[in-house]
Amino acid sequence: MKILMTSVRDDEEAAIAAYTARTGVEIITSAAPLEDNLDQLAAVDGVIMQQRNRLADAIYAQLAEAGLKQISTRTAGYDVINVPLAHEHGLRVTNVPAYSPRSVAEHALMQILRLLRKSYEVDRRVANNDYRWGGLQAKEIHSATIGIIGVGRIGGTLAKLLAALGATVLGYDVNPRDDLAGIVTYTTKADLLQRADVVSLHVDLNETSVGLIGAAEFALMQPNAGLVNASRGPVIDTAALITALETGELAGVALDTVSGEETIFNVDHQEDGLTSQPNIEKLHAMSNVMLTPHIAFFTNIAVQNMVDIALDDVQLILNGETSPHEIER
Repeated sequence: MKILMTSVRDDEEAAIAAYTARTGVEIITSAAPLEDNLDQLAAVDGVIMQQRNRLADAIYAQLAEAGLKQISTRTAGYDVINVPLAHEHGLRVTNVPAYSPRSVAEHALMQILRLLRKSYEVDRRVANNDYRWGGLQAKEIHSATIGIIGVGRIGGTLAKLLAALGATVLGYDVNPRDDLAGIVTYTTKADLLQRADVVSLHVDLNETSVGLIGAAEFALMQPNAGLVNASRGPVIDTAALITALETGELAGVALDTVSGEETIFNVDHQEDGLTSQPNIEKLHAMSNVMLTPHIAFFTNIAVQNMVDIALDDVQLILNGETSPHEIER
């Protein structure tokens, strides 16, 4: 069995080597995206990708013509894959929905605490040798109300962490979880936005979640509230976010993902700056914005699991079995 894995980072190599040593599966790795490796399709049995740009529609036919039966992304999000078109070409699609819910949940918790502690303003002042306390009084987590929009694997994990610290946890989800009774109080999106000291977003990216948080939602939030986005960039209307931050409708924001990040995050822009993405450039310049380059998932356990689960799924499909992570729609 020979599997092509594209967009491979240096930090994944050890996990890939360990998998090969353990299973004997031959894995061809490339740092380039799948579209730059099409000449290798005829020589492999399976394909695993990881990229932020949507796969070109023409590639599905090329995969099928090469005799491939599947395509896997070693990420939770799969919006880069046109699933119906893949199915039309006889390709089964898998993702890694739960590589490590703790990784993203812990990152969100860290950013929630930083927003409550006004760390963005503390850091700005200290950087300018201003050590005054005025305006920096914080709110302790056990006295805070945290709203989670999207209470799935990650959102539910975050809820448990917050509850353990004594926070009041509000949740909004189209499919409330019975197992979180006593931990999460489910309510409407509007009520959550009005009551929460910090709102944390953990929804999938789909047609219903694009622009989920925009001008109308910012108008509902408390002016001293914070927002965390560790889901996907387009969930927030970035222009509306900038306006809300500039006008004081929102106190601060922690963004691990933002629209337009594809050419910015995980790239060194020390020389050329961020002029190619004006909205990200504006956010970067604002003192009440904390940007991280889509690294909420980036832990030792998550990286190992993303590699292992994706490879396991490919083997299952190639052996005529069923993967628990197959995407049907």
